[in-house]
Amino acid sequence: MNDEARRAMSARLSGLATPDQATRDQVSLLAAMPTGPVEAGDGAWTKRLVLFLRAMAIISVLKGLYHWAQITGFIGGEDAAFEIQPTPWQTATVFFAVIELVAAVGLWLATPWGAVVWLTTIVSMAVIELMFPAIYGGSTWVVVVALLLLTIYLALAWMAARERPP
Repeated sequence: MNDEARRAMSARLSGLATPDQATRDQVSLLAAMPTGPVEAGDGAWTKRLVLFLRAMAIISVLKGLYHWAQITGFIGGEDAAFEIQPTPWQTATVFFAVIELVAAVGLWLATPWGAVVWLTTIVSMAVIELMFPAIYGGSTWVVVVALLLLTIYLALAWMAARERPP
């Protein structure tokens, strides 16, 4: 083990790693997310990523409010009331009513946890549509849209990460 590796190991063990070492060790797509407001010095891909996240935040709010409207009975007739739906449908609807709004807040703020929660929502919706078609009907277009949004996010995050210095 050379001297530099020994110093790095001891710094990690003591919890006193230098910012350069810590930065090199934390390479991920979520690291591309801005930690504060988008500023004039941020790159074009970072601005595009934040714009995409804000658009997804608006969509998440609308989806969350849609699910809450189903729960409260603002939409649908008596034959589609929340109380008479099967338990798996009720569970999924409540889950998405809550998690979509949480994701919307995190996406609007462009935080890494917001992206993680949003990714959880789109993957969960795709899994429910594919694996449990009895709950929401098994619509393949929902899965296609989820995969498209996921691909766009990963591409934007990748390009934004490449803009930032290591």
